[in-house]
Amino acid sequence: MDLATQVGSVALPAPVLTASGTAGFGTELAGAMDFGALGAVVVKSLAHFPWPGNEAPRVVPTPAGMLNAVGLQGPGVAAWRDQQLPALVAGGARVVASIWGRTVEEFGRAAAELAGAPGVLAVEVNVSCPNVEDRRRMFAHSARATAEAVEAAGAAGLPRWAKLSPNVPDVVEIAGAALAGGAEGLVLVNTVLGMAIDPARRAYRLGSGPAGGGLSGPAIRPIAVRAVHDVRAAFPTVGIVGVGGVASGRDAAELLCAGADAVEVGTATFADPGAPLKVLLQLVRWCQRHRVPAVRDLVGSVHRSSAPSSVEAPSGAEASPGDRVGRGVAAAARDPGDVAPPVAPGPDDGSALLAAVRAQLDALDQGMARQTEEVARLGAALAKLAEALLAASEQPAEGRGRP
Repeated sequence: MDLATQVGSVALPAPVLTASGTAGFGTELAGAMDFGALGAVVVKSLAHFPWPGNEAPRVVPTPAGMLNAVGLQGPGVAAWRDQQLPALVAGGARVVASIWGRTVEEFGRAAAELAGAPGVLAVEVNVSCPNVEDRRRMFAHSARATAEAVEAAGAAGLPRWAKLSPNVPDVVEIAGAALAGGAEGLVLVNTVLGMAIDPARRAYRLGSGPAGGGLSGPAIRPIAVRAVHDVRAAFPTVGIVGVGGVASGRDAAELLCAGADAVEVGTATFADPGAPLKVLLQLVRWCQRHRVPAVRDLVGSVHRSSAPSSVEAPSGAEASPGDRVGRGVAAAARDPGDVAPPVAPGPDDGSALLAAVRAQLDALDQGMARQTEEVARLGAALAKLAEALLAASEQPAEGRGRP
């Protein structure tokens, strides 16, 4: 199976990335996955200066996700580049650096500090932050401000991906402005504005108070799917990364069908740090089950009727994810999921990855069999215990006085 994809000019060996803000600044999640197995690692957004973020509490769980108001805490681009980027690159990660600013000038300064950074493939321009030059409205809520911030980020000399907000009347309009500013990729979407209040205390539950927070997780996936779908319909050839509530291979496939070239996994990593690699493994299984030989065949497929995919292999992209991706997927913690019928490998379809996945499926089968035996033994033991307790309850209590 061919997992290669492309976002603008950036070729990726796999379509699953981490989402900014959920995977830290460096190697925080290195113990949970092989970064080299993913398409890329998108680090937490950085300004050109250190920033303390919001007061605690910063995170509140919701029935289908969470609210966060971390407030873009970070060490600044220069410190990150010197202290954390080297270890990330040494660990095999392909890095996308995310930047933010309070003014257009600050976006430019953050981008300039990324120029020439080793191992950084692209810069994500996080325009979902307050613009102090425009009554603190988010850059992403204004087409003009979005275009200006993205244009300023050109100082990095890297491909630019604009991360857009869903909290606008027309995301297609803002997407067009980002492209006009020089973006070659769009990341859809950031969090949805929300708030949590403790009625017993009559108080805000987040330290940000009346500013509220951003809702993420499964609750916003339909919003992300709609945004990706509409932007793909408006801009058929632009690079798109879908993000919002991705927690399984099927979730990833849905965003790909809507028009995303790749997807990011974010909130799911709070529950399971290995979630991005698990999503990749499950996407492989899903494609096998549905006999999809290449991820690119899924991209934007809902916009086509029954015509076969005409998307060509990206120039410079690997024909297969390679041995490292295969080893990384095989090393991930497993969820049994649906076992797909095997697809016969061809000469250029990622046989190393398929071999790793098949070996893992065999291991899963063995593990499930052992679990079944353990459950049966536990059930028998509980039944015996229940019989003993019942028998004891039916015997008269000796030595007890009557009332």
